[in-house]
Amino acid sequence: MTFYKHSGPRSYLTSTMTDRFDCYYCRDNLHGKKYVKKDEKHVCTKCFDKLCANTCAECRRPIGADSKELHHKNRYWHEDCFRCAKCYKPLASESFSARDDGKIMCGKCGSREDGNRCQGCYKVVMPGSKNVEYKNKVWHEECFTCFECKQPICTQSFLARGDDIFCAPCHEKKFAKKCFKCKQPITSGGISYQDQPWHSECFVCETCRKPLAGTRFTSHEEHVYCVDCYKTDVAKKCHGCKNPITGFGHGTNVVNYEGYAWHEYCFNCKKCSLSLANKRFVLNGEQIYCPDCAKKL
Repeated sequence: MTFYKHSGPRSYLTSTMTDRFDCYYCRDNLHGKKYVKKDEKHVCTKCFDKLCANTCAECRRPIGADSKELHHKNRYWHEDCFRCAKCYKPLASESFSARDDGKIMCGKCGSREDGNRCQGCYKVVMPGSKNVEYKNKVWHEECFTCFECKQPICTQSFLARGDDIFCAPCHEKKFAKKCFKCKQPITSGGISYQDQPWHSECFVCETCRKPLAGTRFTSHEEHVYCVDCYKTDVAKKCHGCKNPITGFGHGTNVVNYEGYAWHEYCFNCKKCSLSLANKRFVLNGEQIYCPDCAKKL
């Protein structure tokens, strides 16, 4: 919206003649009479009003030689007709705005009519008022609030989620990943294990609370353990060698049978030491035998 300012109304040049001089139209002698010079022609005031005067854009009547005239972009007004279309304030010596529909308005009414509307309250944001602009949209400063807590954001940092605006704390609370262990938001860093996010300080051994990031560990029933605590407190004991079955290193394969567990390399015939993994065997008491040795018992 562009504002204009007139230097003031203008009047046509009129004068009197001492030598005989005729009106361009009616040929009346202009000697001793008022006349108007228009387009290098001398015209009596009567002919001027009838044939040459511009038409007022407001009242649609001619603007006579004795009237003060204002013009803007090939349109003309009587001085008294040049008023705001909304509040009727005289604009002859005031700034004004010209709308596309031809209406002339004072600065205040023009701003109300054409100004940007607040995305919060949908009222006009007046020029000079405190406001916030974001992505070609505008808000009153007090209307630019967090979608979640409804508090004005003012000079705080904020984040957008679609068309909604959030202050940083609310965005963090609502959208940040939550730790699998403590269920609180992870604001920076963190660890991912089995597609679940963890705070690094929460990713510790369930028993001794030792941090597990960057170390060997294992899990059992949604809990994580360091190797030592898993061996001592959680792992099953091999029915053959009586050591923990941890799944680490040599002998990761396990044989389970009727509540007993063996390292695969320990699942051997008690008598001939033949490996019975993936073979037929006989359980006698708590010991296992190959079929041939079992027959000899």
